[in-house]
Amino acid sequence: MSFGLNRAEVIGRLGADVTVNHLVSGGRVANLSIATDESYIDKTSGERVDKTEWHRAVTFQPGLVDMLVKHARKGRLVYLAGKLQTRRWRKEGEESDRFSTEILLAPGSRVQFLDRPNGNGAAAEAGEPANGSATPADGAPAQAGNAGGDEIPF
Repeated sequence: MSFGLNRAEVIGRLGADVTVNHLVSGGRVANLSIATDESYIDKTSGERVDKTEWHRAVTFQPGLVDMLVKHARKGRLVYLAGKLQTRRWRKEGEESDRFSTEILLAPGSRVQFLDRPNGNGAAAEAGEPANGSATPADGAPAQAGNAGGDEIPF
């Protein structure tokens, strides 16, 4: 018998509002796009290079989908802990398979917002473990949308 560990953790900004699709089975699936940034100094030019990596996350958990609909807005800083999952499918008319690796937010996963919904940037817990119960850190009702409509700051 073999054992393994499948865990993925990211802290980044949401690239768009959460997308929710309805399944034939009657359930819903929520999809997130998270950007993580890193920078380094190029050895040849000596200039700072900024790099953004994009990650996909998905959940089928009804309570978590509801929480994300209320709070997951473009630009929000979020911490996700889940497991990696690779899906394979074939598009009609194509001979080769397509693959997508994403972070699956299943029971036991965690979603935590690290800023307040009004966009003031103060670190605060707004999400709870993936059980769908989430309240903003200041106890105020969650605000929809990005305050001021600013672009993502990266």
